[in-house]
Formats: sequence, structure tokens, C-alpha cells
Amino acid sequence: MSGLSSLEIDVFDRHINDLMQCKPLAELEIKLLCEKAKEILAEESNVQAVKCPVTVCGDIHGQFFDLLELFRIGGKTPDTNYLFTGDYVDRGYYSVETVSLLVCLKVRYRDRITITRGNHESRQITQVYGFYDECMRKYGNAAVWKYFTDLFDYLPVTALVENQIFCLHGGLSPSIDTLDHIRQLDRIQEVPHEGPMCDLLWSDPDGRCGWGISPRGAGYTFGKDISEQFNHTNNLTLIARAHQLVQPGYDWQHERHVVTIFSAPNYCYRCGNQASILEIDENLKYNFLQFDPDPKQNEPNQVRKTPDYFL
Repeated sequence: MSGLSSLEIDVFDRHINDLMQCKPLAELEIKLLCEKAKEILAEESNVQAVKCPVTVCGDIHGQFFDLLELFRIGGKTPDTNYLFTGDYVDRGYYSVETVSLLVCLKVRYRDRITITRGNHESRQITQVYGFYDECMRKYGNAAVWKYFTDLFDYLPVTALVENQIFCLHGGLSPSIDTLDHIRQLDRIQEVPHEGPMCDLLWSDPDGRCGWGISPRGAGYTFGKDISEQFNHTNNLTLIARAHQLVQPGYDWQHERHVVTIFSAPNYCYRCGNQASILEIDENLKYNFLQFDPDPKQNEPNQVRKTPDYFL
């Protein structure tokens, strides 16, 4: 597929400029943005190949001003290559602006930014945890929510950095032994309640060996033996994933076979955690950048009615 026309480049540059100032796009602009993004994402693999250097990011959850802080710490696009591993929406106050900006950057710089799917990029979850309500409040109808949730079906479910670092939102699945199994999945659908695609977005590493029942009600817990075997089978050096709040922003697990990265500082505006991003250089060396919430932000003063579970 050919790149953007000069007219499209001007349009998306203008959108990005507006969004960086936290100005939401118009409903029609979002419709056209999502249509363009679908064309690009439809060509990407379930295991999307990513080159080094790249900076890997975890959950954002609508914390727009903290996303700007992430870009300030990690470097602007397109000068820095980014891989975002899902959960762009819900919980924070600015899910619309957050996901709009990331999708705009993907369309404008498709080879410089990779966006994969999290368990919150789902119709069912976003109706409970804030994104649907935010779209209704900001646009007066559900059209924008529908454009984005339809787009979410096209997001790759995992990414692979230089054939060595496997990046995804949640974790492993008892239904999946190899990356080729993931490549064969039909991903263009709502996140199922169970099965391999569900597990990739919902599972968590655990201190116990083997597979366990997840307290989240979806996916599994998996032990060090599972991640070691998966990495060995697929010639991987690391599984980099998000999905869990970790107080320092990152946490090594399973004797460094797995790392959790969480990029929403002071999660839900009250958890007090740092955030981090993982820089991977040309030699596959790791460097974690930790950061605190953007000090300038003023969150809207409103009562939250979303359920308060630990996802």
C-alpha cells in the first residue's frame, strides 16, 4: 500500500498538533482516522515484526498528560520508535484524546510506531470502565466509541522485536506453544471470553509453577517453567508485557525471562506508583526510564462511578 498523500500528511500533522494540546478531534475526523488506520493495521501480522532501536511502553489508560510526559522522557515521534502494548483507554479522564493521538501517530508514522491490543481494547470492557461514558459525554452519542472499538479488532495482538523479544499485553496461553500458533489466529473480532486470543491479553506471570486459574476471571497465571519453555521453544530472550500495576513501573519476573512494564504513573490518580518505559538499543541492550506524573496536569473534578477492580 502506498504512503500518505501530501494532503493527508497535512491533515494528520494538524490533527497531531491539536491533540498534543488535548483538543479532541471532531466525530467525522475520527471516523476518517479509523478508516485509514484499519487499512494500515489490516496489513500487519498477529505477531508484528519490530526493529531496534525501539522503546516499549505499557498501560496508558487515558492518562493523557502522562502520555505527553512519556514522550518528553522517551523522545518525540518520529525521532524515537515506539511499541505500545495496549490499554490506551478506560479509567483515566482522557481516553478519547489518548487513543486518538496514538492512532494518529500510527497513521502518520506507520513504521515508527507499533500499537498492539490490550484487554481494554474491547467493546464489553469499555462499556464498564469509562471509555464508552467518556465518548457519550464528549460527543453526545456512541458513534466515536463504535469507530474506535471497531478499529480495536484490527490491532495486532503481539509484537516481536528482532525475533528475540516477545511483546504483548497480558501473557501466555496453554493453547499456544509457538509464535506460529499466534500467527494463525483470526484476530479481527471482539476479544473472546476464553481461548488463546483472550489469554494473550489477560494472563499474568505467577510465582507458582505451571498453569493456574486467574483471579481476573479471564486468562491464566503461568509459572517460571512455562515462560522458560516458551522462550526456549521460540528462541526468545525475553517476554515483555504490561497489564499489571507494579510500583516502580517495571518488575523482572521468572529469573528475567519476563518483565512487566507499566506506563501510567499514579495510576487512577491515586496509586502513587512510578511509571516506566523500556528502551531497547541497536545491540538489544535494555534501559528502563522511570517517570512520575506530569506535574502540571489538572484533572477534572468529577465523581468517578466506574468499578474499582485491580485490572
